Amino acid sequence: MLNKRMLLLLGIIMSMVLVLAACGPDRESSDDSESNDTEDTEESENSEETSDDSGEESSDGISAEKPEKLVVWADEEKSVGIEDAIAAFEEEHGIEIEVSELEMATKQKEQLRLDGPAGTGPDVLTLPHDQIGQMAKEGLVDPISVDDETLGIYTDSSVQAVTFEGETYGIPKATETPVLIYNKEHMEEAPESMEELYEMSQEFNGDGKYAFLALFDNYYFAHSILAGYGGYVFEENDGTMDPMSLGLNTEGAIEGGEYIQKWYEEGLFPEGIIGESGGSTKTGLMEDGQVAATMDGPWAVQGLRDAGIDYGAAPMPKLPNGEYPQTFVGVKSWNVSGYSENKEWATEFIKFIANKENSKARFEAVGEIPPVQSLIEDPVIADDPVSKAVAIQSERGVPMPNIPEMGHVWEPMAGALQLIATGEQTPEEALNEAVDTIKTNIETNQ
Repeated sequence: MLNKRMLLLLGIIMSMVLVLAACGPDRESSDDSESNDTEDTEESENSEETSDDSGEESSDGISAEKPEKLVVWADEEKSVGIEDAIAAFEEEHGIEIEVSELEMATKQKEQLRLDGPAGTGPDVLTLPHDQIGQMAKEGLVDPISVDDETLGIYTDSSVQAVTFEGETYGIPKATETPVLIYNKEHMEEAPESMEELYEMSQEFNGDGKYAFLALFDNYYFAHSILAGYGGYVFEENDGTMDPMSLGLNTEGAIEGGEYIQKWYEEGLFPEGIIGESGGSTKTGLMEDGQVAATMDGPWAVQGLRDAGIDYGAAPMPKLPNGEYPQTFVGVKSWNVSGYSENKEWATEFIKFIANKENSKARFEAVGEIPPVQSLIEDPVIADDPVSKAVAIQSERGVPMPNIPEMGHVWEPMAGALQLIATGEQTPEEALNEAVDTIKTNIETNQ
């Protein structure tokens, strides 16, 4: 009897063990699962690493493979202005930035023609904007892809300056344009209009003194007057200039020429400031304290400072027609080489070093005025009269055309303006002849 009970109990126990065994965790299976999960995770991490290396979009939002290094050509004695920005970019992105200084106006263009095809050129260079058209046609620089928000912080004229045939070829770095610079000994504050300068000239001039001087026989300065009356160089449609449609002998341009001629005809400018020696003559008179006000660029300030002149500066006064003179604006920009193999990262770099914060730091280091709209009212610029005047005038001016055909404009216009200044031709005659010559030269060289 007892044996039967024991057998029955053992049977029940064995059944429970089998049931629990069936319901319990499959340890071996679980281990396999964990192993698979680990492998999946490692595989995923490896996949992410591979993604960065293979050029899939990274956390930086750039799809191109991240280079170890970018090569940058900066202007002579100006790279100090981007040292902090470079350090920040290197830390943020893990890309080394190698900087070399090379003269900007001619050397960078010439050297890129040699180093670019050889594979030893830069990823980033810096140019005056009026070279962009020619260099774009040669394939030396490439258009960049930037959104409206990025470009929106800069003045309209600076963005226009780096635009060629409707595409953006750089990020604006610095701007310069002529302004009114005056001697506080003779002029307490800048006048509101050119007519005030004209009236002052009639009373002040004499004994070698002049109320106002300008190189109006030089097209760089005279364009402000011709354009203020409605003239223009090339007709522009949708960001593209038509080199055969010139506006330098329009009714407005001729009226501007007549206003220029008035200053010379009435003897308000000395004869010595006409021609090649005009610039040095004007500068000498200003630094000798013989002139109350002059139209000049920020580059003239150091000479006045050295001469001990107590000077002020202001945007150019209004013309008699109520319009502001439209001075030529020169813009320096950061550009991406057409030979760079890292164009996306080069673009990211120039966007970074020319943002508002880094533009302000660069201004404080090298004194070149950034065309960043919001910085015009920043105390760092607003408290400096010359910088503020240039910044405001740059908004009222127009960028020099950046198409190659602009090279055919300077000499004929200089000739026309000297004929106007000396009274040898009427403005209409002189400007008509200049436009005919420019068109012929452009057609001949096409």
